[in-house]
Amino acid sequence: MRAATYTVPKAAGDPEDGECAVFYFGPGQGGGVNENIQRWIGQFEAPGGGPADKLAKTSKGTSGGLSVTRVDVTGNYKAAGGPMMQPTGSKPGYRMLGAIVEGPQGAVFFKFTAPAKTVAAQQPAFEKLIQSVAR
Repeated sequence: MRAATYTVPKAAGDPEDGECAVFYFGPGQGGGVNENIQRWIGQFEAPGGGPADKLAKTSKGTSGGLSVTRVDVTGNYKAAGGPMMQPTGSKPGYRMLGAIVEGPQGAVFFKFTAPAKTVAAQQPAFEKLIQSVAR
């Protein structure tokens, strides 16, 4: 379930604002970490077409004693919208920062998607958000 959605103001020269969404489904819900990371990567394609998985950077770490898996991918965002989350077209030059924090009451999913300059400008704030998560 989407717990929160934040509009992230666009950086100068970017075509639109970004979105940072936070999801929490409850203990044992929401799917596995790797499945979610792969699904998020699958929402992008390489600039020349094709899968974006070779462009994605993933890492594992901790925050507040909790396991955190991160993903960073840049490319053409196959944006979805509407009530049935139907694709609305490909948006070139996008970037997504994702983090899945594994807590004792279930995972919390953070997904920040925006034009690449907007993500770069707000990356420190996103990292601060992830680091603020504690038990």
